[in-house]
Amino acid sequence: MPQEPRGVSDTVRLQPDGTVGSSRPAPPAPPAPPKAGPADADSPAAAEPPAPVGTAEGTAPEPSAESEPPADAEQPADVEQPVDTEQRGEAQPPADSEPSADTPKPGDTQVIGPPVEAGGPPPPAAPEQPLVPGSPTPAATSPADSPTVSDAPVGGSAVEDTAVVTRVDTPAAASADNGNGDVAHRKAPTGSSPAAAPRGPGGPPPAGTTGARDGSDGGDGDSAPAWRRRRVLVPAAVLLTLGVLYGADLALAGGDVPRGTAVGGVDVSGLSPAAAAQRLEGDLAPKVAADHPVVADGVTGVLHPASAGIALDVPATVDAVDDQPLNPWTRFTSLFAERDVDAVLTADETALDAQLEQLAATVDRAPVDATITLDGTEPSLVEPVDGRTLDRAGAAEAITATLAAGGAVDDPIELPVEVTEVQVAAEEAARVLEETVVPALSAPVTVVGPAGSESVEVPVTAIAASLTFTPQDDGTLAVAVDPATLQAEMGEAFGVFGSPAQDARFEVSGDTIAVVPSVDGQGINPAQLADQLLPVLTEPAPRTVTGVLGPVPASLTTEQAQALGITEKVSSFTTEFTNQASGTNIRVVAAEVDGALVRPGETFSLNGYTGPRGTAQGYVPAAVISGGELSKAVGGGISQFATTMFNAVFFAGLEDVYHKPHSFYISRYPAGREATVYEGQIDLKWRNDTDTGIYVQTEWTPGSLTVTFWGTKYYDIESISSERRNIREPAVQEKVDEGNCTPQSGSRGFDITVTRVFRDLDSQAELRREDFETRYAAEAIISCVPPPAPPADPAAGDPAAGGTTPAGPPATTPTTQPPAPAG
Repeated sequence: MPQEPRGVSDTVRLQPDGTVGSSRPAPPAPPAPPKAGPADADSPAAAEPPAPVGTAEGTAPEPSAESEPPADAEQPADVEQPVDTEQRGEAQPPADSEPSADTPKPGDTQVIGPPVEAGGPPPPAAPEQPLVPGSPTPAATSPADSPTVSDAPVGGSAVEDTAVVTRVDTPAAASADNGNGDVAHRKAPTGSSPAAAPRGPGGPPPAGTTGARDGSDGGDGDSAPAWRRRRVLVPAAVLLTLGVLYGADLALAGGDVPRGTAVGGVDVSGLSPAAAAQRLEGDLAPKVAADHPVVADGVTGVLHPASAGIALDVPATVDAVDDQPLNPWTRFTSLFAERDVDAVLTADETALDAQLEQLAATVDRAPVDATITLDGTEPSLVEPVDGRTLDRAGAAEAITATLAAGGAVDDPIELPVEVTEVQVAAEEAARVLEETVVPALSAPVTVVGPAGSESVEVPVTAIAASLTFTPQDDGTLAVAVDPATLQAEMGEAFGVFGSPAQDARFEVSGDTIAVVPSVDGQGINPAQLADQLLPVLTEPAPRTVTGVLGPVPASLTTEQAQALGITEKVSSFTTEFTNQASGTNIRVVAAEVDGALVRPGETFSLNGYTGPRGTAQGYVPAAVISGGELSKAVGGGISQFATTMFNAVFFAGLEDVYHKPHSFYISRYPAGREATVYEGQIDLKWRNDTDTGIYVQTEWTPGSLTVTFWGTKYYDIESISSERRNIREPAVQEKVDEGNCTPQSGSRGFDITVTRVFRDLDSQAELRREDFETRYAAEAIISCVPPPAPPADPAAGDPAAGGTTPAGPPATTPTTQPPAPAG
């Protein structure tokens, strides 16, 4: 079979006596001698017996494993081994020298011819062997150095007597390139001792060869196959082991949740999907559904996830975490690290928005510029306060992210806000206080008639009440005197100068409306007097102004009222109620709005028209919807008035500027055609986009409210409601009644579209359409349950301790029936 190439250590030596072996120690090899020239032919080295043909001296190296003939192949007998006397090379060290660490070891063999008798014919030459790629060029000798066949000391033996010696592969490290691609061995220097001369087959290998006899050094050799090299086998074995471990780990994991996995802080690692779902239902779902405190810029509130339609989607959550990772590094790190995955939630966007709007009612505030406030005649500086607005989108993200991450029930959820800076700084308000307000309130101002016979004193109280402070874009605070307030504060006092004016007004009688004419006054014009007062307010006492007498026109003259075109009923709408407290608030707000006049192009704001709606204005606590649940607040029930007015706007064909439907559907209102309000936050606004005025009439009874618009009718309005779609079922929740629980019967959520169709009054042709899209959240079904009884005293129930044993279970407090939903 073909022989594999071997390193320089695989050697045996042919001894001078014809025996084969190399285990005999030899003296160390002397330093390499310089090359010998032709004059070295007479040196003692030349007297040494020549190396037999086929040894390392004068023979080509063995072929590589790919080209080497089989070991048992016969050598051709008629081919002589050529001796190249022209090659340059080195002489071999003596055979009896001490073997160095680089001395080749016994190994593979090649055939050497039989000993040659003196004067006999040379043995047949071995066939020339090709060079092994990467192996060194064999040493070349000069004619003087090269022993011939006839010079070899031989003993009588037959031709068949052959010796088997190893092939010596001289490494490249021991060779030198002569520039022509040939490799020359170093020669012994001229005149060297016989010990330094080559000694034929028994000599040591050329200097520079490497490898140890015992195989303890030298590794696998440069020519060893890759699969036998340590640097290949060790990594391969490691990779194979890791692959086996990876496959076993993946097979053992199967379809279970990957190890190290937690959902919202709940450990589900290694569980089957069914077991993981059961654990999430028991440990995480209650945390998601529980009420959570929220805080926005220091303002606290409570989130009711059930009312907001937020719940844990257990199947989707398990599906998101039960896939085994295929990345080996991920599987390895899972042995030491935990992977916390957010839960998958379901949410009703409309219901969540409704809760955020309720919270925003307490968070949102307009920027408060530095100004002056007056308590009677005592001025004080109002510090500026930046405005803030709840970031609704950011708040929704913060809520869902916290619940999905399994946030603690008692930890407040931080909600983001947007800040609006003020225009007027405290320094400007302080300047106005010192330079204008304090002097203005230091003394009254006397108003005298043109003839000087009549005079009226404007007291400090009237001055204080009529002062106004208006922030300017340049950061200043402007001071003025309001004529209407001054006139109201003075009452009939200016009557000494004449009679006050009376504005025109509208009077309804049945199905008709008429204008009551205005009456001009005579005397001092309050607007002119306000302009006269302002400059003298900073002067020291006594302060006097001379009034200008003349006709005082009405603010709304008869001609102006008639030009408004308020001649007929435009629209009217009625709603009914049963709650007595809500009815009180509806009556108060109806009285305030009755008689409102909205001129062409003007926008009506319910919150702006009524102003504060507190106990000082006659409002009482009533039911409201707060945070998606029923509760009580002063002014509850005003949404019924807003809904009634919105429908009057709808059927009058006027422009809807802003209205907000209730978050839950209330059955006593028309679906998709209703509105809610909240003082300072949620408003009802509409614009008179016609060329004529609108006069608002309100009529209240103990069970109903009617709002009628008078003006000029332009359209016949038709309302078309779509089918209710996207039905959403309510959540069911039990709450511990600690005195603030209101039960709810709940209602379904749905979407609906209401279309307003404008038709021509005469032809009834359709002019245009307008859609109102409304999305109602499902109102949660809430049952109020009594709080748990405190733990019983063991001594109280132990007869031996003097206690008594209860005869039966304690009675429970029956839950109350839910009241009618808030308006």
